Amino acid sequence: MASSQILNIVRTYASSTAKIIKPPVQVFGIEGRYASALYSAAVKLKQLDAIEKDLLSLKKTIDSDAKLRSFIDNPTIKRSLKVDAITQIAGKINLTEPSKNLLGLLAENGRLGKIDNVVNAFSTIMAGHRGDLRCEVVTAKALDEETKKQLQTVLKGFAKKGENIILELKVDPNIIGGMIVSVGDNYVDMSVASKIKKYTDLITEAV
Repeated sequence: MASSQILNIVRTYASSTAKIIKPPVQVFGIEGRYASALYSAAVKLKQLDAIEKDLLSLKKTIDSDAKLRSFIDNPTIKRSLKVDAITQIAGKINLTEPSKNLLGLLAENGRLGKIDNVVNAFSTIMAGHRGDLRCEVVTAKALDEETKKQLQTVLKGFAKKGENIILELKVDPNIIGGMIVSVGDNYVDMSVASKIKKYTDLITEAV
């Protein structure tokens, strides 16, 4: 399949309900739509592993380059400049055509800043594809080993027979306390920050 056809698959699904190969795990939001479209194209091209490798390599590149991160997140930079820049970067790190096309489309639509979320959504889909259950837990500070073991035990209760738990731990001081848990396509925000926001909103509405 030509690269233009692949781009059309991503374009069409990103803006409509075009028929695609349904992913094994449902992912939501704009990033979920892009990730699902990419999964469909990857299955048809038999390039799932290559594209997953692409996205992880790209995320690593962005995370290690502060200037690149700033460029991607800057809303004042023209979309055309972002398209050109991301195309050059994709070429330097030898991404496959479907991955290049996805990045170009994100840049063209002004959604390049969502690339991290697209990568995470695609990783969730791939975990389901392999029969794994991807669990992401965000806490304000790193967990000790005993808490990790307890968390693993609790999360196993969400897994179906034969599913392996893939636990990803992240630290974000901004949540203040508590945790944010994503299990497959389920999301629970139990952070102190979210509770503060909730109560702040209630107080503001009451005034």
